[in-house]
Amino acid sequence: MSLATYRELRPAYGFDEVAIVPGSITVNPELTDIQFSIGEHAFNFPIVAAALDAVVNPRFAIELGRRGGLAVINLEGLQCRYEEPRAAIAEIVAASNEESAAVIQRLTEGPIREELIGRRVREIKEGGAACAVSCTPANTKKLASIAVDAGADIFVVQSTVTTARHVSTSPRGLILEELIENIRVPVVVGNTVGYRAARELMETGIAGLMVGVGPGAICTSREVLGIGVPQVTATIDCAAARDEYYRDTGRYVPIITDGGMRNGGDVCKALAAGGDAVMLGTAFARTEEAPAKGYAWGMSTGHRELPRGVRIRPGVDTTLDRLLFGPTSRTDGTENLVGAIRTCMGVCGARTITEFHEAEMIVAPSIKTEGKSLQLAVAPSR
Repeated sequence: MSLATYRELRPAYGFDEVAIVPGSITVNPELTDIQFSIGEHAFNFPIVAAALDAVVNPRFAIELGRRGGLAVINLEGLQCRYEEPRAAIAEIVAASNEESAAVIQRLTEGPIREELIGRRVREIKEGGAACAVSCTPANTKKLASIAVDAGADIFVVQSTVTTARHVSTSPRGLILEELIENIRVPVVVGNTVGYRAARELMETGIAGLMVGVGPGAICTSREVLGIGVPQVTATIDCAAARDEYYRDTGRYVPIITDGGMRNGGDVCKALAAGGDAVMLGTAFARTEEAPAKGYAWGMSTGHRELPRGVRIRPGVDTTLDRLLFGPTSRTDGTENLVGAIRTCMGVCGARTITEFHEAEMIVAPSIKTEGKSLQLAVAPSR
């Protein structure tokens, strides 16, 4: 008999288990530069709205664009299946908790309509905003050219887990290098959580990488499949691949930490861990501008055989302006996210997000409870 081989588990950390160490110098928050770029497209702040039916429709994308941000619209969602998607969204909102997943499944069985893809893209462009679109690898070859020909600026290939090497029954699956060469716009790919997978994806020529498997409030991939890496560790690992790739090639591929952030502190930790931007879904679902009026559900909730998402109700309790810029009277960090980023960078002595990546982080499982017994005894502010 051969001797058994024992695997050693390495620790991995989420937002509640780490803290950012203040720097030895400080900078006024207004002097910080928090601009974020994908290819030739620059945005005023490093916060992207996720491609959720409950969050991003053309109107929302335009409103976020007017404020200097970027929203991603889902080419496989309700916006591109229904002439008037508000009725479908209202049906999902009206369903009971027990019935909601089945309703989402039924409504996403309708065909994706190519003419609606072009129309949604043009609506966003005519509103003056940059247009980012998203679909799964299975539909990318079919839908990418339609969206780009209509004027899409950024194309996102997104699935629960994406790798540069994929084995399938298809004689010729999606080849990222060919997609990037053919569609002529920056291609962002996700999601991933590991160093090796991140490095191999960057080598295909992608313009951005999304990090995170299952951390979002509406995602159940971790429960259904048992997969995932806590977001701080996942971001650190993928950022290490980005930095090495940059040293080797001179080409910088931004990292977008996708999901799991509840407040400004989480957003700051994601950026300090190496993220160039963050992607939020539920936070934006709370705004008056979001189409589902306080509800949110996962992109994989409608999967026919194995749904990996759930509908939740965070409620409507803010606006885009208050969420991003304040002013606010809330003390829990759920509004003025841009202000939180600038202030945290300032106390760490970082003028740019690249400098913020150099901030020291520590393992600190008591960071939210130390000395907070009276806070923990009262109900949260919302």
